[in-house]
Amino acid sequence: MKNVTDSFVFLGHWPSAGSFGFNTDILATNLINLSVVIGVLIFFGKGVLSDLLDNRKQRILNTIRNSEELRGKAIEQLEKARARLRKVEMEADQFRVNGYSEIEREKMNLINSTYKTLEQLENYKNETIQFEQQRAINQVRQRVFQQALQGALGTLNSCLNNELHLRTINANIGMFGAMKEITD
Repeated sequence: MKNVTDSFVFLGHWPSAGSFGFNTDILATNLINLSVVIGVLIFFGKGVLSDLLDNRKQRILNTIRNSEELRGKAIEQLEKARARLRKVEMEADQFRVNGYSEIEREKMNLINSTYKTLEQLENYKNETIQFEQQRAINQVRQRVFQQALQGALGTLNSCLNNELHLRTINANIGMFGAMKEITD
């Protein structure tokens, strides 16, 4: 950390002037601050983000596997329904004279209910995947923000001395007071 602070001291020092000075070029200092913050975020957040994404990927894959199992069960049900349909069709040949319309209606109800069940399962699978993806994205956003905030606060606390810290607090209190007066 000493090397980082030394580099900032050297940025503010002009050897031709022969004394310590401040860099008043706002653009250059903002770029340096921004590059430091981005570097810290990348350094500390890369592993956490990678772990979060890997965990999320595993959960999504598990959800997909579960959905595929449900799909397999639905296909089994469809096969059973088709077997029942074939059985009903054979019985329909036997009872065609007495109740052809009744059997046909039962067949259609069976087919419709099976297709509705399959459609509901497919919709449930898609909704579950979409929900899990959105939840994963929100969790990753929240954790990255928390990590960035903690890193920034840690950096600020380690760089601020007591006098500068008190001046910053007083300035913030003044800003909150002004905001309160505006809202009142």
